[in-house]
Amino acid sequence: MIDVKNNELLRQFELKTESNNVTVEYSFQEKKLFLTRLSSSENTTPEIVEEVLKKIMEVAEDNRWRVVPTKPNISQFFKKNPSYKELLAPGIRI
Repeated sequence: MIDVKNNELLRQFELKTESNNVTVEYSFQEKKLFLTRLSSSENTTPEIVEEVLKKIMEVAEDNRWRVVPTKPNISQFFKKNPSYKELLAPGIRI
C-alpha cells in the first residue's frame, strides 16, 4: 500500500520513497480539483503513477470533488480506468 500525502502548502499530492518520487500538482476551485502537472522520477513505473492517481481519486470521491485533468498524461489515466470517469467535472469528455 502506498502513502500519498496532500501537501496543501505546495498544492501537490506527493509520494516519496527511497526508489520513487511522484508529484501531482493541482489547483482547487469551487469543489473542482484541477490536476495541472504530473512528474515522477526516472525509475518510477507507470503502475506506481497509476496507484498514486487512484489514491487521488479516492480523496476526490471522499470529499465530493469533481476532477479536471489538464494534461494528456493525466487524461490517459481516465481512458485506462473508465470507472473513475464519474468523478470528472460536468462537460469534461475523455
